[in-house]
Amino acid sequence: MFEFAWLWALLALPLPLIFRLLPERHQGHSAALKVPRVDAGFVGTNKQATSNRLRIFAAILAWICLVLAAARPQWLGEPVNVPAEGRDLMIAVDLSGSMKVEDMQVNGRAVDRLVMIKHVLGDFIQRRVGDRLGLILFADTAYLQAPLTYDRETVHQLLDEAVIGLVGEQTAIGDAVGLAVKRFEARKESNRVLILLTDGQNTAGNITPKQANDLAIQHDVTVYTIGVGADSMLVQSFFGTRQVNPSQELDEKMLTQLAQSTGGQYFRARDTQGLEAIYSKLDELEPIARESRQMRPQTALYFYPLSVALLLSVLLCLIPVTRWLTASLRRPA
Repeated sequence: MFEFAWLWALLALPLPLIFRLLPERHQGHSAALKVPRVDAGFVGTNKQATSNRLRIFAAILAWICLVLAAARPQWLGEPVNVPAEGRDLMIAVDLSGSMKVEDMQVNGRAVDRLVMIKHVLGDFIQRRVGDRLGLILFADTAYLQAPLTYDRETVHQLLDEAVIGLVGEQTAIGDAVGLAVKRFEARKESNRVLILLTDGQNTAGNITPKQANDLAIQHDVTVYTIGVGADSMLVQSFFGTRQVNPSQELDEKMLTQLAQSTGGQYFRARDTQGLEAIYSKLDELEPIARESRQMRPQTALYFYPLSVALLLSVLLCLIPVTRWLTASLRRPA
């Protein structure tokens, strides 16, 4: 459907005619500055009269096009459904030194824990249509890498660019939760959800997990914690191959308490398939908003009349120059 966004701008269409009909003001002496007019010198031969009429028509058409462009013509497309506001979902990812442990598999290849998280979390991010997503990276302290936004592509890209050791080697779980709660404070009416992924225990930061837990409860933030790491792996040593538990530093008791006290859950991700199952479970626990609202896409059309007006203005300016050049060439030397 075609419409003008600023229909009132069309009231300017008769302005040139109104100024033309106004009585001329007589002065006792000629003006010091003479302004050329479009209709100047219109009296002459029939050929000149025809040319002048064309110039007047072009000037009128240019004015009409300018007014039409100012009225902002636009085309409204068919109504489409867009997701209504969902929840505010912050993702906190551990970048401590222990995330370098290569006890995970992606497509049959041994990778470290962060690579596996990126591999699985990317699909989860793309599915969260209608939710505001944010990204927190933490190690020695916590940093807000991406504020809450609907731009899932940017959040995914920032996660892919994260590297282990970017913010230190230790694990500040309390700081990560506290920073998420702080970012949620500006959002009044929303479901506030934090997904925290770590492979260790709180060893750094200015806020203890207990303090962060109290803050989350006070501000109605639901925390889902995910412990990442395999239960066993084979390592080479001086005495040969032996089996070790690479996740012995994981503080499952603290993570469970943090999640359950805020209405969330604690999950254990021992491999890629386990983490994928956890994200599917989170889709069920925190479903994407199903309600939708309609909007009509708008396509701006103002540049079409504006382009015609510009072209006509250039032609009107070139006509006197062309006449002057023609007369100069015909003038005998």
